[in-house]
Amino acid sequence: MKSQDLRTGMAIQMDGQLWLVAGYDHVKPGKGPAYLQVKLRNVKTGAHQERRFRSGEEVSETYLDRRELIYLYSDSTGAVFMDNQSYNQVAISSDVLGNAQEFLVENTAIIGLCHDSNILSIEMPPVVELKVTDTPPGIKDATKNTQLKEATCQTGLKTRVPPFVEIGDVIKVSTDTGQYQGRA
Repeated sequence: MKSQDLRTGMAIQMDGQLWLVAGYDHVKPGKGPAYLQVKLRNVKTGAHQERRFRSGEEVSETYLDRRELIYLYSDSTGAVFMDNQSYNQVAISSDVLGNAQEFLVENTAIIGLCHDSNILSIEMPPVVELKVTDTPPGIKDATKNTQLKEATCQTGLKTRVPPFVEIGDVIKVSTDTGQYQGRA
């Protein structure tokens, strides 16, 4: 596969080891050829590395199994999910989850990316619905300006919401940015 086809969450074989693409950026300097700056995470060691690939350079992609997982609960080491096909419980460490735990509520469906029956990464839905547990009361005359207030959701996530959002409301939140998207 060509280097410009790399995307976040893909796995590649490099130097005899398996690496996950954690992020990428296409760079076109004013002088010289374009290249792809890629942030990689080693699956075994967890080490991070940045690597520069020339545009059109061949990369050895490793295909990952995609499993639908249902969130059950969290514990001190991470979170426990149920595999939707085998109904087995699978524990995923906090290192793999990252900040995704702020968006997980009971029965949330995610996609687990697996290699040799080990979950390497997860894909969250683009938007999740969370219940507001704490927010100050609405501000008078707030419709004149676009003022936002802070709200705490049931998972502990803090986000900025419009003044009409009250405690107990269910809101939509982007899993990419953590920003308010609208009422549910």
